[in-house]
Amino acid sequence: MIKAREVRLIGDDGEQLGVITLAEARQIATERETDIVEVSPGVDPPVCRLMDYGKFKYQQAKKDRESNKSQKATGGLREVRMRPKIGQHDIDFKLRTAKRLLAQGSKVKILVMFRGREIAHPVLGRELLQNVLETLGDAIKVERGIMMEGRNMTVILSPGKIQKEEKKEKEEKAEKAEKGEKDAQNENE
Repeated sequence: MIKAREVRLIGDDGEQLGVITLAEARQIATERETDIVEVSPGVDPPVCRLMDYGKFKYQQAKKDRESNKSQKATGGLREVRMRPKIGQHDIDFKLRTAKRLLAQGSKVKILVMFRGREIAHPVLGRELLQNVLETLGDAIKVERGIMMEGRNMTVILSPGKIQKEEKKEKEEKAEKAEKGEKDAQNENE
């Protein structure tokens, strides 16, 4: 709902229609079969635009979906959970999972959950996370260091330079293989 008496109107094709009264703006909108959308309410007079609002909302939703897809494709933040009294085999298994996620390009949050009286011994969790960081070595980059969050101790890791270079090499090899297949198909035709 536009409350101002005068508005700066922009046409649906981006043309400046100038500062006009709200009634005139509504009349122009009905003539052009568009909606008036207030894009900048903080300025005086407010800036309004003529557009198909339903189409605008659809385009915005489409952009949001695309950005969510690209965020999921890059991996976002994944979580690997542990307890302070975890066995060595279980640590190895969790580390394999973390390495796989990092290789896919995801950031990984390693979380040590303290339950009950375990919270009295945060040193155990810190030692466990230090051990994890040493084991992963140069393959990772520590995004955020070890810190307590309530009853959990966390560290956030991202893929290191080595893995990024390996990923680029794999992509380049895949592209070369595709080009080779296309060249072979072109020769056969």
